[in-house]
Amino acid sequence: MVFSSLTFLFLFLPCALLVYFLVPKSAKNAILFLCSLLFYAWGEPIYVGLMIFSTVLDYTCGRAVEKYRGTSKAKIGLLVSVIVNLSLLCLFKYTDFLIGTVNSIFGCSIPLLQLPLPIGISFYTFQTMSYTIDVYRGDAKAQHNIISFGAYVSLFPQLIAGPIVRYQTIADQIGERTHSFDKFGDGVKRFACGLGKKVLLANNIGLLWSTISGNGNLTVISAWLGIIAYAFQIYFDFSGYSDMAIGLGRMLGFEFLENFNYPYISKSITEFWRRWHISLSTWFREYVYIPLGGNRRGKLRQYRNIAVVWLLTGFWHGASWNFLLWGAYFCVLLIIEKLFLYKWLQKAPAVLAHLYTMFFVCISWLIFYFTDLGEGLTCLKAMF
Repeated sequence: MVFSSLTFLFLFLPCALLVYFLVPKSAKNAILFLCSLLFYAWGEPIYVGLMIFSTVLDYTCGRAVEKYRGTSKAKIGLLVSVIVNLSLLCLFKYTDFLIGTVNSIFGCSIPLLQLPLPIGISFYTFQTMSYTIDVYRGDAKAQHNIISFGAYVSLFPQLIAGPIVRYQTIADQIGERTHSFDKFGDGVKRFACGLGKKVLLANNIGLLWSTISGNGNLTVISAWLGIIAYAFQIYFDFSGYSDMAIGLGRMLGFEFLENFNYPYISKSITEFWRRWHISLSTWFREYVYIPLGGNRRGKLRQYRNIAVVWLLTGFWHGASWNFLLWGAYFCVLLIIEKLFLYKWLQKAPAVLAHLYTMFFVCISWLIFYFTDLGEGLTCLKAMF
C-alpha cells in the first residue's frame, strides 16, 4: 500500500485517524502500532513476523545495554543488535548479489535464494540500530514500553520510503506529544503538497523519461532531455514521499526532521549532500563517518572514511554494481572538492557553480538508474 493509492487515501488513512483520535491518550501508541502492522501486512503479510522480531530484539538489547551500562555485557548487547540487524539486511537484500558475483567470477552455479525483499527493511533496520547505539552512547534513554517502541519501529508514515527517523530525535514525542487542529491542518497541507509532487509531477515527468530511455536511437538532445526529466522525477518522488511522511507524522502529533532542502539550488556537490536525503547523510555521518575518526586523524584517513561511507551509501540503495559505482562516483567528487575545488567554487560566479553541480548530479542519476552498465554507457555516449 502506497500513500498515493486510493486504498490508503480513502480507506486506511481515514479509519486509522478516526480510531487514533477516538481512543484515550494512553492507548494511542498501541493503536498506532497495530495500524502500522496492518499497513505493513497489506503489502508484506509474510514479513510482519520479521518486523516484530526486530522490534523485540532491539527492545531487549536496548534494555540490556541500559542495565549493564559501562560493562562488557552492554557492549555484547550492542553487538548482538548490530550483527543480527545487519545479517537480516544482508540475507534479504544482498545474498543473491553476492552469489551471482561468485558464480560469474569463479564459474560456479550456486542457486540463487530469490527471497522477496521485505518492504522498508533498509529504513527500519537503520532506525532500530540507531536506537541501540544511541542508548549505548548515552544519547537516549532505553524505552521501557515495548508497545511504544514497536510504534516507533513500525511507524507507518515513514516506513516505506523514509525519512530515517533516529530514536533520539523523537524519544520524547513517543511518550508525550501534542495534538491540535492547527498542527493537524499543517500536516494535511504538507501531505497534500507531497501527494501533488508524487502524482502530478513525478509520475508524469517519469513518463517522459520512460519513453526516452526505451528508445534505442537516442540523439544528444533527447538523451539530455531524458536524464534531466529523470532528475526531476527522482527528486519529486523522493521528496514527495518525505513530505507525505512528515505531514502524516504531524497529523499524529509527531515532528519529523526535514529530509530534503531544495537540493537542486546547490552550488557544490558537498552542499548538494547537505540538502539531499538529509536523514540518510546524517545517519552515515553519525554512525559510520565519525566513529571511523571523521576528519580528526589527518587527510588520508579522512579520505578513507569518505570512501567507506560512500561505498556503503551506494550499496545501501541497492544490490547492484551500478549503485556501488554511484557511491564511488560521489566519493571521488567529494574528495576532489575537499582537496581544492570547494574553495574555488565559493569564489566562482554562482551560475557556474550551480551548472557544475547540476551537470555532475545529472550524470550521477544516469549511473543510479541503469542497473545494466552497458545500457547506461550507451545513454552516456548519446549524451556526448
